[in-house]
Amino acid sequence: MPLMPKSKDPSDSSAGEQRRLQMVDIARLAGVSVSTVSRALNGSELVNAETRQRVAELARSLNYSINFGARNLRLQENKTVAVVVPYDAKSRQHISDPFFLSIVGSIADALTDRGYDMLLSRVDAERLDLASHWFDSGKAIGVVLIGQWRHHDQLNDMAARKLPLVVWGGEMPQQLYCSVGGDNVLGGTLAARHLLQLGRRRIAFVGDANLPEVWLRRQGYAQALREAGLDVDPALELAAPFEPGVATEVLREFCSAQRGFDGVVCCSDVLALLTIQALRAVGRSVPGDVAVTGYDDMPLAAYCDPPLTTVHQPVAEAGAELVEALLGQLRGERAGPRTMPVYLTLRESAPKA
Repeated sequence: MPLMPKSKDPSDSSAGEQRRLQMVDIARLAGVSVSTVSRALNGSELVNAETRQRVAELARSLNYSINFGARNLRLQENKTVAVVVPYDAKSRQHISDPFFLSIVGSIADALTDRGYDMLLSRVDAERLDLASHWFDSGKAIGVVLIGQWRHHDQLNDMAARKLPLVVWGGEMPQQLYCSVGGDNVLGGTLAARHLLQLGRRRIAFVGDANLPEVWLRRQGYAQALREAGLDVDPALELAAPFEPGVATEVLREFCSAQRGFDGVVCCSDVLALLTIQALRAVGRSVPGDVAVTGYDDMPLAAYCDPPLTTVHQPVAEAGAELVEALLGQLRGERAGPRTMPVYLTLRESAPKA
């Protein structure tokens, strides 16, 4: 089914007729009236949630776009950006996670400074494509998504249909969407290289490398080991989730079963703190027996016991970068990936050599 020409104004009669023909097709496939399709695509509460979702999925499959976002932008009626935080349906990682709170706050400040409003939402990490609802319904002019999770393909699909979208994450092969993120490979390299400089040789890696950012951090960790003439030991890699309630148990089991490691590269500050607790529970000291590094450099990292050596991510600056990348797309600019610098903050969990 042909896509509605984006160059024509929605008030144009031929474009309007083409759009109506597509709505007729959606109505026929959904088994509802054209007026119901119109209400569903506008997010009307007069249509039940199940029907709204079915209509939205059919519209996406037909590459149908109401183009409310562009119309509202031209008329200056809508200055709302949807900020979407995915969640893992199994672990239900809370939005109260320190990293989420920090980056959402940074985005909110950047939007406010530019005169825009923020609509905060969540979607199942297995259905990242649902984030497009806010643009498709005309409620937001674009979407900022926090994290790529495991569905790089869904993000590419959204970008392919010209959804104004910016994702916090790492640059991946064959990427069509715009990403903004810290230099994850460098971060992993810096953390592992520092532990090696401390004389640690059995260095564990904690984080789920099925997630793009963590995969990139693992690449840096492996690179540092190779530079030192060491092989990556799969037995020292733990695919721990970010959600504390789930990670706590797997970390305790890991620290009980693997007693030979003397350093740990963790993919978040929260995972690092949980690792320190797990090590202490099995009678190992930090940094005496095991040196530990975190990732993010959240404020809590400076106040834990011991204070945490961690990779500093530019979260305070990230909001402005994400918002500017999205507004650039709305101005018609090409949206390429943006990689921001990171550095290692040294504290007592893995002190200076």
